[in-house]
This record gives sequence, structure tokens and C-alpha cells, in this order.
Amino acid sequence: MRPVRRMHEAMLYDKLGNGRIRCRVCSHGCVVESGARGVCAVRENIDGTFVSLAYSRLIARDVDPIEKKPLYHFYPGTRTYSIASVGCNFTCLHCQNHYISQYSRDHGGRVVGDRIPADEVVADAVANGCHSIAYTYTEPTVTIEYALDVMRLAKDQGLSNAWVSNGYFSQEAFAAIVPFLDAINVDLKGISDRVYREVIGGNVRPVLATIERLAEAGIWVEVTTLVIPGLNDSPEELRWTAEAIVGISPRIPWHVSRFFPAYRLVDRPPTPIETLEEAYRIGREAGLRYVYLGNLPGEGEETRCPECRDRLIERSGYRIRSNRIVEGACPSCGSPIDGVWFVAA
Repeated sequence: MRPVRRMHEAMLYDKLGNGRIRCRVCSHGCVVESGARGVCAVRENIDGTFVSLAYSRLIARDVDPIEKKPLYHFYPGTRTYSIASVGCNFTCLHCQNHYISQYSRDHGGRVVGDRIPADEVVADAVANGCHSIAYTYTEPTVTIEYALDVMRLAKDQGLSNAWVSNGYFSQEAFAAIVPFLDAINVDLKGISDRVYREVIGGNVRPVLATIERLAEAGIWVEVTTLVIPGLNDSPEELRWTAEAIVGISPRIPWHVSRFFPAYRLVDRPPTPIETLEEAYRIGREAGLRYVYLGNLPGEGEETRCPECRDRLIERSGYRIRSNRIVEGACPSCGSPIDGVWFVAA
């Protein structure tokens, strides 16, 4: 038998007998034979013990503006300490971070990254004047054990926790994460099961269920949809996507982002600006209070009052140029502006 010392045993799995296990972290529910890994390629069954190969192994850590996540309604103008490990439970053909999310899958199962203890991450975030820690760049669910260790310590130090996620985690993972989670941006990659099945490697229903659970739990939620020509860019698809979000909560900001050819999806052009502008109109007509255009600087980055349409937050890229929100409300008409703001005591 191979030793499992120095490896971190995974949480949320069942032993099925004959050396097999079932992972309960995400909606794939992988059944993994001894010596094999789950879809994420970083959780392995070693002689009947499921281990997280990427625990505490960071491939990236950076100080970012919170707007980069993108989170536009969560303490705007603050800095967040971003961390990531290799691995993902999706296999998106167009992944913009494929060099880390798909690293193990594309490099013969190798798991790389510097071993950074959870307390060092939190201390570094505090030293860099960050307001939060962001679990981002790849899917944080596949290293949930490490994420939770960091999140607990972050809360002890007065930091917020923000996830950027595909939303494919199980109800049990959700229950473990939510007590320590403050904000999340969920990638909703369209509303079509066909696109999820053929391009993403999953299906849409668990993602919508996750967004609904998060909103009901009081977590601040924003949603991003990368609009890809010929896949999810038809007016009908955009309308159905917007209506699905409205059905959960019209308070959820929707970021519609511009696609550029990447990874294994290079046979399509960048998203026409007109398509993003149409998505903006569709989102507003569907009843969403806040719609933003991603990867496209300009007025589509601004936060406007959903009632009087006054400009409240002006952005230039990831930089806040002005913020007129006062005590969580529009100074012009007094309407409350949904989000998590700094409010004077």
C-alpha cells in the first residue's frame, strides 16, 4: 500500500467497498476507483482513502481590486487577497485560466504549487491592507478543505471571504461553506443543458439551485455570463438566462462579458459589442436591477440607481473614479441600492 502521510484526507466522501469511494463535494458525485481521481483531477483515491492532492498548494496569490472578481456591489474600491490552486471540476473548452485550472489534466496528473499554510495567507492579506480573501481563478470547491481552513482564520481576523465559483457544489459542501462566506460571483454559462454538457462538462440545474440557495442564505451574490457567439448569444438564450436570474432575485447584478478565443475554443470570433449591448437591454427589460458589460470599458461598468437612473458609481477598468452611494442609498431619490456597502455607524 502507498503511504498517505503528508497528504490531506478529503472531506465529504463515502467508502463503497472494494476500494471504491464516492465524492460528495460537487454535483458530479464521482465514484472513484482506487488509484484514480475525480473529474477535478486533484482529488485521488489512494487505497480507499480519498485525499486532496492540492491542499495548501497555491499556484497563484495576488492582491487585486475586488472589482476584478467581478464584485461591483461588495465593498467597492477595496483590495482582496486572491488565491488559487490547480484543478477544476469543469472542463470548459474556452477556459481563460486553463493553464492552472486544467494543469493536472493537461500535464499527466501533476499537481504543482507552493505549500502555503492557511495562517500565512491570512497574515499576508492583513499585511497588504486587504479587506477580504478571494478564492478565485480556478474552482475553489475542489480544494474545499484548504479553503475552509483559510476562511475560518480570515473571519477571526475580521476579513471577509469572497468566492468566484462555477456553482456546481453539493448541498453538503454548501452547508460547510456558507457560515464563513460573505460574497460570491457565480459563473452562469448560459441556460442550455446542451452547452453545459458539450462545452462545459456539467449541467445547468445544480448551478441555478446553488444561486438560489446562496441568495436565500443571505450571501451577497453576483452572476457572470460569458457571451459566446453561436453558443449562448441568441436573444432567446439571453432572455431565458436573465429571466432565470430574475426568478431567483432581481437584486442580483448580472455581468455579461465579452468572449475572446481561448484554449480549445478558437474557431469563434470575439463577441460583437452590439451583442453585449443587446444583452444589457434584455437583462433590464427582464427586470434585473443591475446589468454590467464585462471586458468592455465604458458606461456599461457604471452603477446606476435602478429607480431614477442617476449615476452612482463610476468605474474605469477596475478603478473606482467616484462613488455617490450614501448609507446604502441613492442620494438623488433615496432609493436603497442593493449590495454590501461601508455604512457609517
